[in-house]
Amino acid sequence: MCLIAFAIDAVPGCPLLVAANRDEYLERPTAPLQRWRLDDGTEIVGGRDLREGGTWMGLTPGGRVAWLTNVRQAGVERGARSRGELVARWLQAGTDVEGFAAAITAADYGGFNLVVGDLRQRRWHWMSNCDPARPHEAVPAHLHLAPVAAGLHTLSNASLDTPWPKTRRLADAMGRALNEHTRADAWLAQALTDTQAAPDAELPHSGVPIEIERALSSPFVQMPQRGYGTRCSSVLRWHADGRVQFDEWTHAAPGERPSFAVAGHRREQLTVA
Repeated sequence: MCLIAFAIDAVPGCPLLVAANRDEYLERPTAPLQRWRLDDGTEIVGGRDLREGGTWMGLTPGGRVAWLTNVRQAGVERGARSRGELVARWLQAGTDVEGFAAAITAADYGGFNLVVGDLRQRRWHWMSNCDPARPHEAVPAHLHLAPVAAGLHTLSNASLDTPWPKTRRLADAMGRALNEHTRADAWLAQALTDTQAAPDAELPHSGVPIEIERALSSPFVQMPQRGYGTRCSSVLRWHADGRVQFDEWTHAAPGERPSFAVAGHRREQLTVA
């Protein structure tokens, strides 16, 4: 994923709300939201990277949940292992977050942000192998682990809660969705399909050329000339009664107007009490 907003116990009746866009190369083979199993039989609800076998966002019927973004580091080679493997490893793990983190070799992966949680235990943590103060610099990889407090948080391709223009737009929409339940879907859909680039004066400085920085600054990314863009949008809701609703919209080819079309929509539901 390359843009995520999530709210933990931000309003009564909604212990978790997540809205996200996954940006990826168009040629990378991907399976949409569904139920599937790891080699050991662990059931996962989420999409799947068919090239490496991991996922960018998923949960288990037992209540483990995680989502991932890359950290933008220009000129840094990809890691020896796929970052999507980290989400699958958390969903599969039988250990607590401290034990899980201790088993990660930070240098094995390209720059990442990983949020892991357990719905039943109500524990949330963020981890990254990039320096939170200098996420775009190629410093020696070291795993940073921190608890995530209740409230509204954002992630893109820097550190947790870095106020990039695109994260501010999605955070604003999520705030409206939390407080205007009848229009929640409309607010989130509008933000996740927003193709407006940020003004140059507001662009982040992540080490890539300004024309790429500009193209990546909108919540919904369209870069057909590079074979890259927003592949899908996701909204995950965990209700106070334990019901979990996970929706995903697979988007049409770049260049077409993005929308939450019925044809690209998939939904999975389960209960985690």
